Amino acid sequence: MPDEATRLLQQDVADALLDIGGVGFVPDAPLTFKSGMQSPVYCDNRRFPFHPAQWRKVIAGFEQLIAREALGFNVLGGIESAGIPHSAALGFAMRRPSIFIRKEAKTHGTKRRVEGGKVSGCRVLLVEDLVTTGSSSLAGVQALRDEGATSTDCLAIISYGFREAGEQFAAAGVRLHTLTTFDTVLERAETRGMLDAETAANIREWLRSPHTWKPVAPNPRKAATLPSVRP
Repeated sequence: MPDEATRLLQQDVADALLDIGGVGFVPDAPLTFKSGMQSPVYCDNRRFPFHPAQWRKVIAGFEQLIAREALGFNVLGGIESAGIPHSAALGFAMRRPSIFIRKEAKTHGTKRRVEGGKVSGCRVLLVEDLVTTGSSSLAGVQALRDEGATSTDCLAIISYGFREAGEQFAAAGVRLHTLTTFDTVLERAETRGMLDAETAANIREWLRSPHTWKPVAPNPRKAATLPSVRP
């Protein structure tokens, strides 16, 4: 169980996500991830820079998380593209250097994946917006290690909490630290009347078994009474 400070931070960031319309619940019309997995929920952290009051909570939350976990680092690194604004803002707030890691090396110019400064011999703290399977985050870790950096920790606003992501992070020797959880988001959405208990239970089932989850049949009456959260 999280301590009181952690629980309050998780709730605060979950509320910030809901305030900006950064989470949508679509069990009747699920999205399809790149992997082919269907999802009854989406998360759009790219909205935060448009909402500075809520974004401030995220950046302050990262600072709190770094202090609580005693995470030592020389440089912050954002994963292209959604992690870059958060790593840059966090670096500015903490007066620490920040770089970013491309998904793929450029085919022209320096052809580098790590941009902004040399990281050889540095301890780089990775910053992500959202972790699904963890593949893009860990590809960034490998790019940093290939450049001679040490990278053992990753910050993220939220993670789906999939078992395969946990296994991949553990195998790579990387610890994942998130500001909030989807369980907390669902709890806050229920409390605020944005989600009914049946829909929340269906989404929790997807979080537990995303590969075997099946969409629910549309319920027009429910759709007419529940407020919508749009991207």
